[in-house]
This record gives sequence, C-alpha cells and structure tokens, in this order.
Amino acid sequence: MTNLPRLVVILGPTASGKSALGIWLAERLGGEILVCDSTQVYRYFDIGTAKIPAADQRGVPHHLIDLVEPHEVFTAGEYRRRALEVLDDLCRRSKLPILTAGTGLYLRALLEGLADAPTRSEELRGRLRQRAKVRGAEHLHHILARVDREAARRIAPRDTQKIIRAIEIRLLAGKPVAEIHRDGRARLEGYDVRKIGLLPPRAALYDRIDARVISMIEAGWIDEVRNLIARGVPAGAKPFQFIGYSELRARLEGRLPEQAAVKQIQQATRRFAKRQITWFRKEPAVHWLTGFGDEPAVMAAALALAQ
Repeated sequence: MTNLPRLVVILGPTASGKSALGIWLAERLGGEILVCDSTQVYRYFDIGTAKIPAADQRGVPHHLIDLVEPHEVFTAGEYRRRALEVLDDLCRRSKLPILTAGTGLYLRALLEGLADAPTRSEELRGRLRQRAKVRGAEHLHHILARVDREAARRIAPRDTQKIIRAIEIRLLAGKPVAEIHRDGRARLEGYDVRKIGLLPPRAALYDRIDARVISMIEAGWIDEVRNLIARGVPAGAKPFQFIGYSELRARLEGRLPEQAAVKQIQQATRRFAKRQITWFRKEPAVHWLTGFGDEPAVMAAALALAQ
C-alpha cells in the first residue's frame, strides 16, 4: 500500500466506453475527469471528437477540453503543462483525478515526461507544408518512412502536423524520434498511478464504432461542419484533418456522396482504433479488462482497481 494520492487512468480504443466508465467512477469516488485526447482540446469541434455534452457529464467536472482555437498549434508538451496544473488543483481539493486517455502520446508525455527534442524550424516546416500542398500528405509520409520507418508506422498518413514534426526532429537531431523520446525524460512523481485498460472483442468494437458514426451524423455532425465552414475555419486547420471532418467537408462541397463519406469515416475510425490498441498494448502496468466501460462486470472490476 502507498500513501501517495491516486491517479486513475482509463485507456483504450475509441468507442470502448472510457468516458462512461470515468464518469461512473468519479460519481462513486469523488473524482473529476481529465480528458487526454488530442482532438478535444480544440473548440467548436464537438460531435466528431466525441466530447461529452455538459448534460451527459452528470455534474462531474471535465478538464482539458476546449483549450485552443482551431488555428492554434497544440503540443504534447503543452498538454503536460496544463495537466500538471489540473492535477495540482485536484490534489489540493482532495479530488480523485480520473484520466480518460485516447491519445497515447499525450498520456506518455504526462506520465513519462518529454524528451529534449529540437526546437521548431519554421523555414523547414514551410518547405514541407508547401510540398504537402503540392503533392499531398501521403507524399510527406513516404518521406518520413524513408528517414524514420518506426515513426512512420505510428503516424497516420494524413496527419500532416505530426508527419512534419517527425521529419523535422529526424533531420535536425540526426536520429530517430523514438531514440530521442527514450532520452532525458522527467517522469511524473508523487502519484499512485492505477492504469485500467478497456479491450472489447474486436468485432463488437467495430460494430459499436460503425453505429456511433451513424449516431453522430444523426446528432448533427454535418451541420456542425457546415457551421465551422461558415465560421471561417480554413480547410488547412489541424482539426479539419481529424477523422470525419475532412470527409464531411468534402461531402458539403460536393466532392463526396454522403454514403461514401460515412463508409470512409467508419473505416478510418476502425483503423484508428486498431492503432490505438497497438500503442496501448505497449503501455506498462495496465490492468486489462475484456469488455466495454459501460458493462456491469467491467465497471465492478474497475471500481475495485481504482479504490
């Protein structure tokens, strides 16, 4: 046993029920939620990023969402800085922090610290952005695969921002991203970290993903994208690279039929879930639970682990 304050981490693929389980545990243990999701930090991008509406939060405070405007750059380092501030506040108020983690890099940044990576080179970034504009993000991904194969395996082919940063690190530091990340980290100290992993059966997870995409469309996702365009958010803004937003923008601009857009979103989300599972399986000291976060047996087991 330890006298350290607890930090409960719920991790797993999208649609596995992390948010529902987090709220349920918070209600019983006097907790508040720290969202660990690289998409939910952006304002106005709500339905497609699966933000929990205030009415469904059941009075449980949620932190680390809606932090920046769509055009702003947000990094894992900034996430760590803000998360540490929230943790300090919850500790002072004797509240249990419950972190729902869908973005493995942000979780790693918080728990293991960040490496001393090279600073940004706007000149290099400008050249890479121009190349992406002319030849597409996939072209940059091919470049990354040539210079840092491991980083290319971890980064989605359309994630221009991460691809550019990985190429930048490789060229400026002269060594792969993973090697830099292994060096010089300051781990999170002073917490008894309890990691609970959700791992539903793959077929059931994919079925739930497909159904959730449909429910998001029915909840007004297309109208949300229409409003974002009307607001003036440019197509090149980072959030418009998120799964679903680029497809629905193409649908609104007449470049993609709606049914084709839905099928592409479902397929991309299933692939994303598979990448999340691959990443989180490498996370140490995780208590894996087979099932969704809203299943009674999983909830009971998670409560026992979190107490």
